[in-house]
Amino acid sequence: MSSPVTPHRKAVDVSQHHAHPSARTAVRVVHPGNGVNLVAAEHAAELFLHALGISTDTESLRETPRRMARAYAELFSPRPFELTTFPNDEEYDELVLVRAIPVRSVCEHHLLPFVGIAHVGYLPGRRIVGLSKLARIVEYFACRPQVQERLTKQIADWLEDQLDPKGVGVVIEADHTCMTLRGVQAPGSCTVTSTLLGTLRDDARSRSEFFALTRRSTP
Repeated sequence: MSSPVTPHRKAVDVSQHHAHPSARTAVRVVHPGNGVNLVAAEHAAELFLHALGISTDTESLRETPRRMARAYAELFSPRPFELTTFPNDEEYDELVLVRAIPVRSVCEHHLLPFVGIAHVGYLPGRRIVGLSKLARIVEYFACRPQVQERLTKQIADWLEDQLDPKGVGVVIEADHTCMTLRGVQAPGSCTVTSTLLGTLRDDARSRSEFFALTRRSTP
């Protein structure tokens, strides 16, 4: 299994990142993976099912290895997008927050899904980002085998690196099927992780505002 993506500039084309601050800037974000071999994945899925004593000879299960391979390929393949930023002409210096961005990922320990929502916010510096791109960034890092703690920090670190904002805050709330369907079997449990950077970490009032807007109590 390939290791999760680490947030760094090699994952994007940043040739326009240092354009004049009055210009619109868009950088192409593409996952640097090695591609998907669906034939090999289908064969491996069939062997996996057989090893667990599940026959694929019936009409209902005959296509299951192919479906498994395509399903996991979809889960692990984020869509490319353009990270579009704009000059902060009005010098807006208040919090920008997108709440309840859907999150779906796969636990790297059991390859079982975890799903939930992400709240992503930042205090703008010289540039602001297209709001839909915050959801794209969440999807980008979620589309690999993950742990929620790393996912939260990757999103925050990447935004800090790309936008150079005054502060970044990310909160993820997720239900993990590796907890609810197996092992401890704790349905209804919710895991919450957060990463705060810059002013949102260092200034108590900014931190409280962020958690109030995400409707969470300040830790």
